Amino acid sequence: MEEYIRGAYDSLKEGEAEAALDLLKKALSEDFQHEEVIHALKCLNWWLEKVKRLDDFPDSYEKGEFILSQFGSYNDFLDRIGGRNLKYDLCQYALKRYVYSRALAFFLLLLEDSNNQQDPELLFKTGCCCKGAGDWEAALNYLELAGRFKKEDSGILSELADVNALLGFDRAAKVLFREAFFLDPQGIDLNGMESEMIIQLRNRVRDMGNKDTELAEWIPVWGSIWGIFSIKRELKPVELGRLKQSILSLENENRSQNSIQKGEVNNLIKPRLLNKYFWLLDHLEYHRDLSGLMDETLLKIKFIDPVVFEQYKN
Repeated sequence: MEEYIRGAYDSLKEGEAEAALDLLKKALSEDFQHEEVIHALKCLNWWLEKVKRLDDFPDSYEKGEFILSQFGSYNDFLDRIGGRNLKYDLCQYALKRYVYSRALAFFLLLLEDSNNQQDPELLFKTGCCCKGAGDWEAALNYLELAGRFKKEDSGILSELADVNALLGFDRAAKVLFREAFFLDPQGIDLNGMESEMIIQLRNRVRDMGNKDTELAEWIPVWGSIWGIFSIKRELKPVELGRLKQSILSLENENRSQNSIQKGEVNNLIKPRLLNKYFWLLDHLEYHRDLSGLMDETLLKIKFIDPVVFEQYKN
């Protein structure tokens, strides 16, 4: 039984889905009630049904895109069947390797054309697929190439951070994660992150009651407080100017929101503002601020969130 299961997972990692299916069917014939085998068959058949649709797309890019676009539906499927259980991790890892490898093959085919080798979106997707397929060094290479064309893309920076963390380059990962969350938390695929560094931070912040879009905004706040985003850098003059303007805009938006008695409250303003304040404080500390702006900023933090203020000061 275990030999069949391990063989099926090994086959999936090698891209041999039909061989994996045969092994799982043999395992099921020995034990019709084996939970992991039943789970693996359900999940593999789900993906095989999707793969059958690839012939509907004539273009390699569309084929690769279609595969990647199915992960949202697949996660919903897992939720329905109770598939997010640690005991199925080996199964999900093998399936992920198989699926990303299928998508990767289409993107690599496109990159054989030299005209496509400077397409940042194609390079980005290729890098993400390399990561999902388990080739972290190749992922790093493609993501760095994509980053040369789009230097301030939070999606690319976060994937670069994730791969650096997977490769054990923790310092680089912390710097890149901090930059990505500063630029645009909403541009980061939190569900696609694989490194323990960001997964543990994400889960810890989620356990505090934050979810959905709010989660991405609170991660850099608590990441700074807990010392995970601990590696700071000096801001360039133009960056400092943009930061101050962004803070002013968010403060005005926050005041307008507080004056409204009815209507939907934008819960993203507070964490965004706190994150900007932290970056400003880091800059002021770096330059040994004598203007009093540091004390003023700390008072603003205390006013909008006393809990965060106490945690930050401690």
